[in-house]
Amino acid sequence: MGQKPDIVVVGAGNAAICAALAARESGANVLVMERAPEQEKGGNTSYTAGAMRFVYNGVDDLRAIMPDLNDAEIANADFGTYTREDFYDDMGRVTQYRSDPDLTEILIENSYPTIKWMQHQGVRFLPMYGRQAYKIDGKFKFWGGLTVEAWGGGPGLIENLHKAAEKAGISILCDCRALSLDVDDDGINSIIVKHHGKTESIACKAVVLACGGFEANSEWRTRYLGPGWELAKVRGTRFNTGDGIRMGLEAGAASYGHWSGCHAVGWDRNAPEFGDLSIGDGFQKHSYPLGVMINALGKRFVDEGADFRNYTYAKYGREVLNQPQQFAWQIFDSKVVDLLRDEYRIREVTKVEADSLEQLVAKLEGVDALSCLQTLKEYNAAVQTGNPFNPAVKDARGTQGLAINKTNWANPLDAPPYVAYQITCGITFTFGGLRINQYAEVNNQDEGIIPGLFAAGELVGGLFYFNYPGGTGLTSGAVFGKIAGERAAKYVGA
Repeated sequence: MGQKPDIVVVGAGNAAICAALAARESGANVLVMERAPEQEKGGNTSYTAGAMRFVYNGVDDLRAIMPDLNDAEIANADFGTYTREDFYDDMGRVTQYRSDPDLTEILIENSYPTIKWMQHQGVRFLPMYGRQAYKIDGKFKFWGGLTVEAWGGGPGLIENLHKAAEKAGISILCDCRALSLDVDDDGINSIIVKHHGKTESIACKAVVLACGGFEANSEWRTRYLGPGWELAKVRGTRFNTGDGIRMGLEAGAASYGHWSGCHAVGWDRNAPEFGDLSIGDGFQKHSYPLGVMINALGKRFVDEGADFRNYTYAKYGREVLNQPQQFAWQIFDSKVVDLLRDEYRIREVTKVEADSLEQLVAKLEGVDALSCLQTLKEYNAAVQTGNPFNPAVKDARGTQGLAINKTNWANPLDAPPYVAYQITCGITFTFGGLRINQYAEVNNQDEGIIPGLFAAGELVGGLFYFNYPGGTGLTSGAVFGKIAGERAAKYVGA
């Protein structure tokens, strides 16, 4: 192979390339290895919308990372703020206060500086008008603490990060799978890889593991997440099978985090087994707060309006998987169709439409139609219309008297035509992984560190439990990727 790097970065997604750029910026010689072929590079990042959650105290902070944001756009939008206190509250609340406090503090306090650093590396950002804002009284109102996405979504983020890596002189080897680490008491000696089908050993002083969780490994999903998880669709790359976690554990790393937990969403029932880069995240269906979800028994099974979708979508996929036959239907009427996210308009969608509820329930494949019709009628009768409907705030427009009440955004289904979309569970990433310290160094099982071994991204355990605030994954990958790269460079004496 002829490569003699100081640092090897395993993976080529957001966390990995941020680590490589930070290490190179610090003067280290860096080699990136990507298991996927060139056309599928970028890990799960390539399959995301590119949303990133970070602290900002007003429009001036946003303008610093989006210099193209003009006065007219600012006048036509309410961007609000997302303070460090908001971020801490959200991380605590959605993870049931189990998120590692030290890692959470590092994530939040470094979120905005890391976004600015990425912008200086050539990553472009823009407001998420289409996914995170509703036009209220002629003005875009952003909601849920999530305002900014990478230009071009996940694929655009990967494109710009890889351009920055190329500009920095960082070599990226595709079709190169990391197999094992050669590590002794003194640290990393080399990494064993299979490149274009040939097994080789690459000498190096440090390794950054940033190659995702085990969501694409059906055996591990069933082993750790539980029975039935082999039936879930995989939202993203087929290459995230837990290689980095396995190599770390074999080298003596401590496991950490919520190993039976994952980020899982509503995903089109007829989507392929793994993600499709031509569709990206278009198979997701996240406008359920505007309607109702029905299972095969014709029953609702969650509070669709419990919170903004940012704070419920990553756990509701599990609820869908737990339903009979692992599917559900999302039902809307014409009052809200124009508010549905763009993913409902893709050609590859499982959809039915009808002019009456009686006709609609008869078209819902796999559903007890009579029970479903009764559920919808009971729901309609339970809607309390005293509060005005406002999708940009928690409007407290709910239901009363149901076994599962809807807390916000409840509208009677009374305006034909009616439309329904069939979903199943799509797994994004797993929550369990390796334990790291504040320097992204991998801890061993005796609470020390494994010299020269660092980790970032999905394979880091301890941040997310049960649920996840939307947009935090890419931010976490970038924050800890940057730290891992800087500390690895310091370790090798760059």
